[in-house]
Amino acid sequence: MTAPLNAQESKLKKAISGPLLYLFILGDVLGAGIYALVGKVAGEVGGAIWIPLLLALFLAMLTAASYAELVTKYPKAGGAAIFAERAFKVPLVSFLVGFCMLAAGVTSAAGLSLAFAGDYLKPFIDVPTVPAALVFLLLVALLNGRGVKESVRANVVMTVIEVSGLVLVIVLVGMMLGRGDGDASRVLEFNPEVSPAVGILAASLLAYYSFVGFETSANVAEEVRDVHRVYPKALFGALLTAGGVYVLIGLASSIALPPDELNESSGPLLQVVQATGFGVPDWLFGLVALIAVANGALLTMIMASRLAFGMAEQSLLPRVLGRVLPNRRTPWVAIVITTVAAMALTLTGDLQSLAETVVLLLLFVFISTNTAVLVLRKDIVEHEHFRVPTVIPYLALASCVLLLFQQGADIWLRAAILLLIGLVFFFLAKWIGSKQRKDHPSDQPASLPTKDRLEP
Repeated sequence: MTAPLNAQESKLKKAISGPLLYLFILGDVLGAGIYALVGKVAGEVGGAIWIPLLLALFLAMLTAASYAELVTKYPKAGGAAIFAERAFKVPLVSFLVGFCMLAAGVTSAAGLSLAFAGDYLKPFIDVPTVPAALVFLLLVALLNGRGVKESVRANVVMTVIEVSGLVLVIVLVGMMLGRGDGDASRVLEFNPEVSPAVGILAASLLAYYSFVGFETSANVAEEVRDVHRVYPKALFGALLTAGGVYVLIGLASSIALPPDELNESSGPLLQVVQATGFGVPDWLFGLVALIAVANGALLTMIMASRLAFGMAEQSLLPRVLGRVLPNRRTPWVAIVITTVAAMALTLTGDLQSLAETVVLLLLFVFISTNTAVLVLRKDIVEHEHFRVPTVIPYLALASCVLLLFQQGADIWLRAAILLLIGLVFFFLAKWIGSKQRKDHPSDQPASLPTKDRLEP
């Protein structure tokens, strides 16, 4: 039996203030998705790109409200998998929630590698997309393996650059409109091949990908000062900020170019900048976009490799994934496996299909979290926490189910294969653990020697 949360002393320093948490969440949400997918959103909905972006923001806010309640109620928890463990008390369910997060991260990195190797790379070198994507993932793995400190330092610089790129797009199109160019009427035009409702829903599925990332903030809750007051404000503030920027990007993109031209490009914002005619060098904005996409891939692969490591340490995945480099103390086996998985996924589809697979996997996680809020209402804690109106988790569940039914058969198949692989690893880890206990009953799990522990 564990002590009440408010009676437990944290081993972690509460060093994250409200503004820092806001920037952390904003950096996780804002960036790579919109650089890569605004053209595909236009392909689904037409010129009214801002509408599915606004709808995706609303849908994301519903699930974010559930995270706000659970994170402030259980600030020592470790995210969606722990919420599932508390609510359902079924190890397999908790594992599947955690593995969905892991699989979504690896799939997202695969999609971002294809975005990196597309039109944004062409001002520098014109090479086949898939080989370039594989090389890119290898470079990300090397940086990931070098150390998390180096990776996080690189992330700070790259986040500033990627936000600056989005602001530049908005400013340039504003100046373009001011001189009488562009076509503002396109922002209310829909794809003539489908009904507006169908186009908006299909586009919202893609746009939703641009808002995911907020859920990772649950992992730093224990380090946030005054978490019950600070976390909801930072979470909703960051999502609203990202949503505002995305809506402006959607409007700017539609004003600058027709939807079919945006849809044909794997570097749509570069096409928008070119269309403004202000002479920004292709290589300069291409570099900004590459940095944004690389930052997203790096953060995602850091999360995926550490999650795989953590699950191995808890014997939820084969223990070999818990091996680390002696000097760097980075989880090298987990990095290798997650990188190889991402490389394999680049061969299974394009950016749009991989992004939709990420959304599908995360929808399972969000369904679990929204259900957990309702199940855990009977669990009373002594400290103050955010409480979402009961109707919101139900609306969030309905929104997740709605988005599930927008997915195609190929997306379901890819996600099912990934989950099947996860189940194989889960039962393999259980079988190996059982065999080891049988063969060596006197052995006790020991902590790793200092030189083999994961870096802090």
